[in-house]
Amino acid sequence: MGKKLFVLLVVLMSLSLIGIIFVQSYFINNSLQNEDKNFTLSVKRALSFVSRDIEETEFRNFLIKLQPYLNESNKPDSTLIKRLIIAAEDDINDKTIVHRNTVLEERFKVPSLFFEIDADSFSISKRSNERVKEVYDNAQLDGNGQIAPTERLIQYSSMSELDRQVYSTSFKDLLQDIPIYKRVTALQVESLLNRELKDEGVNLDFEFAIYDEDLATKVQSENFEKDNAYGVYIFLDNNKESSYKLWVNFPDRKKYLLSSILSMIVLSVIFTGVIIIAYSSAIYQLIRQRQISQIKTDFINNMTHEFKTPIATINLALDSIKNPKIINDQDKVKRYLKMIRDENKRMHAQVENVLRISKLEKNELNISKERLKLHDLVEDAITHVELIVENRQGYVKTHFEAVKSSVLANESHFTNVIVNILDNAIKYSDDAPKIDVYTENIGNNIILKIADQGNGMSKQVAKRVFEKFYREHTGNVHNVKGHGLGLAYVKRIVEDHQGHISVESEKGKGSTFIIRLPLIS
Repeated sequence: MGKKLFVLLVVLMSLSLIGIIFVQSYFINNSLQNEDKNFTLSVKRALSFVSRDIEETEFRNFLIKLQPYLNESNKPDSTLIKRLIIAAEDDINDKTIVHRNTVLEERFKVPSLFFEIDADSFSISKRSNERVKEVYDNAQLDGNGQIAPTERLIQYSSMSELDRQVYSTSFKDLLQDIPIYKRVTALQVESLLNRELKDEGVNLDFEFAIYDEDLATKVQSENFEKDNAYGVYIFLDNNKESSYKLWVNFPDRKKYLLSSILSMIVLSVIFTGVIIIAYSSAIYQLIRQRQISQIKTDFINNMTHEFKTPIATINLALDSIKNPKIINDQDKVKRYLKMIRDENKRMHAQVENVLRISKLEKNELNISKERLKLHDLVEDAITHVELIVENRQGYVKTHFEAVKSSVLANESHFTNVIVNILDNAIKYSDDAPKIDVYTENIGNNIILKIADQGNGMSKQVAKRVFEKFYREHTGNVHNVKGHGLGLAYVKRIVEDHQGHISVESEKGKGSTFIIRLPLIS
């Protein structure tokens, strides 16, 4: 899979996942808003019923108290009679129809002390309606067109009750100055709210209060707070206005709303989580496949890279032996033959490096360690590269300032560590390789520094230089600082020796690898 196709696929999958999460969040938020609207409508509907019930209860109590004053035996203090007469002509039947509507209004005085109002007494009107329908033949009318008092047909309908107009006019005006706590109690309000809210399906604890304008009255619950409260006017006057407002709030309102859509939230989170896991797994597998493909290519390049140094050393040694001046010098011939043998062993060891790294990562590689002098390991490692360094007119200088250099190490592996660092220093020096090796004691540790004056690397590359198969691409496949099988192996071995390795580098000014190992007594 090409890099562009891979990036496009990842971007599309990421956008799809983000879109799914966004849609889920939108629907959850929308559902929460709908629940909030439904809750608000239910509460407001319940409050309107409570307001109505409070007023009707007050009116019923008012009627009960007035009933003894409104029976038929009581004599009115005054009587007012109003009469309306309407006449209609029936030409077909030669008749005249007269409609009379008589209104008898009786006024009663009731002691005000009984109702706790600021007046000596107040009046209540009792109305009685009398309707009369009279039909006359036109022949019965006298010459002046007046009705003759003969054959009168009379129908009566009367009603004896306190008209509702009493409540809508005089009753409301009468009680508007009475203190609110004398008109309704907190217990009444709480009972009505309980009933109406349950009827609306709101089974939630609440707090309430009645306010007069912006001032709280005595009619309220103990823990009422006006924040996020719902309100409705009560005791409306004849102009449909009132200074009293009943407020109710729900301390657990948010929990209640969330609980109403909790199942949907849980399912959304579960399904979204499954999608995220599947997405992450798919991306991981794609990345792994790309890494495996890249590793296959890198493996070949790495092995070629790792074999270059021993092959170059063997070639130089063979060329030297062919020299007539050298072939007769038995000591030099033996020296070069030893180099060839050592480098051949080193090539064989490099073949095993991949397996070693894998085992190190799984903690399956048991490395036997013994007491060794670090200075001896450094000297041995230098012999593996000195021929190449001499051929390029460079040098490797040692500056052993450490008084104690005894460490617990594996001779073969740790020698390879130093050889790998020296090898990188040689390969990444465009000019003659100039390498300085330092040691010093700091506390119970020995510090080994290998400094070169080569190409160096950027800080960003230096942070990743010990990653497996990491390469700094510069257009040349072999021009790579911190190559996988080299420095990744170095880091694993140093850590297995309870040590620490780091690098300090600057582009164009060389690099310094620093190894810290614990000393043994």
